[in-house]
Amino acid sequence: MKKTIKFSNASTDFYFDSSIRDLSKVIDKKSAVVITDENVFKAHDKKLKGYNVIVLKPGEAFKIQATVDSIIETLIKMQADRKTVLIGVGGGVITDLTGYVASVYMRGISFGFVPTSILGLVDASIGGKNGIDVGAYKNLVGIIRQPSFILHDISLLQSLPINEWENGFAEIIKHACIKDAAMFKQLQTTSLVDYMKNKKLLNELIRRNAMIKIKVVQKDEFEKGDRRLLNFGHTLGHAVETQYELMHGQAISIGMTYACHISEQLTGFSQTEQIVSLLGQYNLPSYASFDKKKIFEVLKMDKKRIKKEMNFVLLEKIGKGVVMPIDLKRLEKIITNL
Repeated sequence: MKKTIKFSNASTDFYFDSSIRDLSKVIDKKSAVVITDENVFKAHDKKLKGYNVIVLKPGEAFKIQATVDSIIETLIKMQADRKTVLIGVGGGVITDLTGYVASVYMRGISFGFVPTSILGLVDASIGGKNGIDVGAYKNLVGIIRQPSFILHDISLLQSLPINEWENGFAEIIKHACIKDAAMFKQLQTTSLVDYMKNKKLLNELIRRNAMIKIKVVQKDEFEKGDRRLLNFGHTLGHAVETQYELMHGQAISIGMTYACHISEQLTGFSQTEQIVSLLGQYNLPSYASFDKKKIFEVLKMDKKRIKKEMNFVLLEKIGKGVVMPIDLKRLEKIITNL
């Protein structure tokens, strides 16, 4: 099913409930270069037969400028030109890198994504944010530029370990918290195993989440207002993720838990227990002990900081997120006392 989504100065073709076999109908194989990682390539190399493929080492540790440089050097050797289309086949790290390289190589070439993780399908591939990490600071360098297409093939999820499913469901729970109370109830009455076994149910959930993110991005592509809501759990979560050995979804879950407690103090939010319970239901962490001083030092450099204030995402109730500027000194005090 193809759905064309218009953004401010570009459009993206979404191929929902599709197959990677249809990729050759979307682009010309001869002009395509696939960027993927060792894990995805090992699991799906037969499906990528006939494509030029660049295989990277897997993991967030390689979402850095050195990897970008090595991809560009390979593209030069391949004689990639302005008609070349880059295709990121992988999770969030691969889609971030692919979009970033495509945006800077020859001042911009076309690119598209085939997400292979829940996180990639519902979040990382959508919205045009492409970038890299610099030291402890996640996604500090990057660009907002929309892919020309995103193709969904949930059969690619079959090779994922269980912790990658849980990792992606953190972002699904996040969407429910900020925008969709009905989906929150559905998640409460359904299990991860139910979604893993039922293709129709999973496809509907992925499309529902994709549309939540798409609509938020359409209203505020360059993150001046409402798009900040998508950062629920991320301000503290990203800081924790960079300092401890955690998956993105685990860190965001911890971030959401503490954002709920901050919401209790600043908006009168009263449903923290329900969110903590749902995170536990999907085997995601909630409370954790961490070096609060160290975490705050990293958090201070978050991109949502404007001078001495942090635009922090809070909840008024499940299904209704709000962005509130909080003075950094006040935020530090709140976090220290959590």
